[in-house]
Amino acid sequence: MAASDIATVDYLIVGGGSAGCVLAARLSEDPDVQVALLEAGPPDTSILIHCPAGLALLAKNGQANWGFQTEPQPGLNGRRGYQPRGKVLGGSSSVNAMIYARGHRADYDGWAAEGNAGWGWDDVLPYFRRSEHNERGADAFHGTGGPLNVMDLRSPHRFGGVFVEAGKQAGYPENRDFNGAQQEGVGLYQVTHKDGERYSAAKAYLAPNRGRANLQVVTGAHASRVVFEGRRAVGVEYEQGGQRRQMRARREVILSAGALLSPQLLMLSGVGPAAELQAHGIPVLHDLPGVGRNLHDHVDVVQVVDAPTVTELFGLSFSGLVNAVKGILEWRRSRTGLLTTNFAEAGGFIRSSPAEAIPDLQLHFVIGKLVDHGRKTVFGHGYSCHVCLLRPKSRGSVGLKSADPLAAPRIDPNFLADPDDVQRLVRGFKAMRNILAQPALAGHRGRELAASAGARTDAEIEAFVRNHADTIYHPVGTCRMGTGPLDVVDAQLRVHGLEGLRVVDASIMPTIVGGNTNAPVIMIGEKAADLVRAAARAGREPVHVPREAVAA
Repeated sequence: MAASDIATVDYLIVGGGSAGCVLAARLSEDPDVQVALLEAGPPDTSILIHCPAGLALLAKNGQANWGFQTEPQPGLNGRRGYQPRGKVLGGSSSVNAMIYARGHRADYDGWAAEGNAGWGWDDVLPYFRRSEHNERGADAFHGTGGPLNVMDLRSPHRFGGVFVEAGKQAGYPENRDFNGAQQEGVGLYQVTHKDGERYSAAKAYLAPNRGRANLQVVTGAHASRVVFEGRRAVGVEYEQGGQRRQMRARREVILSAGALLSPQLLMLSGVGPAAELQAHGIPVLHDLPGVGRNLHDHVDVVQVVDAPTVTELFGLSFSGLVNAVKGILEWRRSRTGLLTTNFAEAGGFIRSSPAEAIPDLQLHFVIGKLVDHGRKTVFGHGYSCHVCLLRPKSRGSVGLKSADPLAAPRIDPNFLADPDDVQRLVRGFKAMRNILAQPALAGHRGRELAASAGARTDAEIEAFVRNHADTIYHPVGTCRMGTGPLDVVDAQLRVHGLEGLRVVDASIMPTIVGGNTNAPVIMIGEKAADLVRAAARAGREPVHVPREAVAA
């Protein structure tokens, strides 16, 4: 490849997901810099992405989805877990359930307490507010005028309110704003919608700015390695349409490929645990043992209730088909009605025991019967409720299966390896079952499906959990931020021991936040854009002096 054939920009971003879209939009606000965004997936043109209820079909057909699987999980009785991640502009924000949740302030204060200056709650709240246009209006916790539209559901299903009433009957307070002064309680979620459509990071940040002359968005571009000169990142090699291409970066290369693919790309580039790289014949550029370590996720289990007479709930039946046709017509006409649902309309944050200082469990109430991530066809009508563990102690890893950049990474979340995780989920399942048994829901004469109905003792519930638990799609931590020997980036998100290279996505989280991860990743993108621009204003390239713990 001749040097004249290689495009050169100032900032080269790998991954057009939530953080990548933010970075592309914010960095290209300066007309004097050239920005390029590489995304392995296609443009976000599918109607299933933009219609909120389309996520149900996206789950079934695997469209816009990497569709990874884990290694067999001993904690899940040897099962392989499903790991859906967005493979499309907008990344997982184009295929998720659109819940806007930030986590608990203690999560971020914990990051700062570990030595990550500038990442405490008071530091990150302005970035949450800057990113947001909340249709409820601005206050101490919320912003208006930001790119990301956040709103109450346009046509909420009445069963979301029924769940909230059941939660109140079980003794939990109602919470009308999980992102306000208090997180605990049950309530309806706010969502990333606008005018009855999904409002992904691509729609919020990229779409309004695609006309900028200094912003290049390249889809179908699968990054295969970071190109280095010495210890400085200077570009990215990628495959597109069966051809190998390269793009160069004058200032920085920024990896925003997510918690599963950013560490894989680092390892393919010779950055990571030396023994693993050598085992796959990859020359070691920089022995950085923490790359791929510290993988953790919100492990989750679902109770499903059959309610055949409640035909207003989503379900496969003649009545359900009639409702769906009416919903399609209404959504096409006015962007209102049944198809504006995100399915998980209601939920809550609760404590597994009174001894917990803050919520350690999250509930998602779904207005349909959800089995195997929605991939299995289930006839009839009913509802479901998830309970997920917000701060698991189990830690796993991401590694390589081969040196082939098109191969899937080796994903081992090590779910339920720590006994404390199992005990909390057992308590959480019992708390969830208690809510679903309250009069507001029990009056509809639903019946718990047999898979869980027979689990009554703690031992039986544990067996059910191990046979059915899986991710609720929030992997983090594999390029951990910090100053320890297994940390990968510093508080500026620069890769330890290298120059011109940052990681900006969920992989940098030292510990997972107590809530859905999309809003926090958008916040990380917003803050990272300021960090990058501050380095440019300082008139220097972002050179990072290696720690003593990093080999020279």
